Amino acid sequence: MIKILFVCLGNICRSPLAEAIFKVKIKKYGLESKISCDSAGTANYHIGESPDPRTIEVANNHGVPVHHFGQQFKKKHGQEFDYLIAMDYSNRSNMIRELGEETSSLFMMRDFDSDGKGEDVPDPWYGGMDGFEKVFQILDRSTDEFLQFVKEKHNL
Repeated sequence: MIKILFVCLGNICRSPLAEAIFKVKIKKYGLESKISCDSAGTANYHIGESPDPRTIEVANNHGVPVHHFGQQFKKKHGQEFDYLIAMDYSNRSNMIRELGEETSSLFMMRDFDSDGKGEDVPDPWYGGMDGFEKVFQILDRSTDEFLQFVKEKHNL
């Protein structure tokens, strides 16, 4: 089983949305027995909480179900997951600090985005629904390309 962890700051906006979108794509391609995913946050602000209502709303608007409760990124995740996907460079730095080292399993989400390659996935927390929609579009594109990368790398 290939295991993927999407990581943002609080685990209530970007990373649970990436997780939900990716789960839909895994199911669409019949890869549920080969790939799994989860999400976490580098901060402990929202442990055990549901995602932001705006995250759930934008996902529902696109037919993407969200089922997640916030959890904090821990060092153990570095051993448990094959791919660690950071939403921005600040989260990436926090992840490296928690892991104690740089790792080849750590990627930026937008490393897989042909429109904005290498940029941060912006945090929509302080904005309105338009920011959540923008993040949905970024994650939708990026997870498409990331899934293609995983399929090719693992001959799926």
